[in-house]
Amino acid sequence: MHPDLNLLIALDALLEERGVGAAADRLGLSQPAMSRTLSRIRRATGDQILVRAGRDMLPTPYAESVRDQVHTLVEEAQALLRPPRAVELATLDRTFTLRCHDALTDSTGPALLAAVREDAPAVRLRFLAESAADTEDLRLGRVDLELSASEPRQQDLRSEVVGSGTLVAVVRADHPAVALTPTSYASADHVTVSRRGRLRDPVDDALEALGLARRVVASAPTTAAALRMVAAGDLMSAVPMVLADAGLAAAGLRTLPLPLDLPPVPLVMSWHHRYEGDPAHAWLRARVREALAGAGVPGPAAD
Repeated sequence: MHPDLNLLIALDALLEERGVGAAADRLGLSQPAMSRTLSRIRRATGDQILVRAGRDMLPTPYAESVRDQVHTLVEEAQALLRPPRAVELATLDRTFTLRCHDALTDSTGPALLAAVREDAPAVRLRFLAESAADTEDLRLGRVDLELSASEPRQQDLRSEVVGSGTLVAVVRADHPAVALTPTSYASADHVTVSRRGRLRDPVDDALEALGLARRVVASAPTTAAALRMVAAGDLMSAVPMVLADAGLAAAGLRTLPLPLDLPPVPLVMSWHHRYEGDPAHAWLRARVREALAGAGVPGPAAD
């Protein structure tokens, strides 16, 4: 008997949505039809796949073990049935969702939007702030492109290092510091930038290697918030130069070289592999690279 490969699509939806009703909505089926399909999957696999836990449904250990494999198979099959075609930018009607650091949105968003509007006037861009926790939004199609400081760990995500940034110390314009040493830097009060609220980062590791420790008095979820705190008090914050540039002039701030030997912070562009053969997505990635270069973001650091 030949296996019904349509069951893979249904299984993928069930495992992603973790519910019969949501999976039915995703595939455009009725809930009874989805329930019958789940029964067929159970018979085919000899496993319950989803089990009731109160008001929720939870995947079985077997279902968890095959989830990524099923998702990859479905994505690859769909890609084979959708060969790439040349994109007509003049008539492209699509919304792209991008997630990136707030300062990157400030520094590159205007140029990116202008380039997109010139090439494809019907395209819309949604800029989202960085999430406080790791998400599967790229994998689930909720985000098309993400810019962050780390490479994704999921095997079905693709990434490219598109820039790097040197850390600098940001202080008030009238701050008495002229040049920093590791000791004078450590003796100041500091604000970290962390979407998760962390009070420690690689700067502390570098200071610790020198036998020094700094006092972190606050963490801010965005660079803009950290810079406002620095502007209002006798504080310092270490941020990549390209991110600091966006707010220095308006906030009455200046930078000082960081007196520590730290590697450049990478800027990584990530997307789901389903878009590898999508010419519209490739066009967007090219526009992002151009916008970053136009904003003065240094290229990837040499190995």
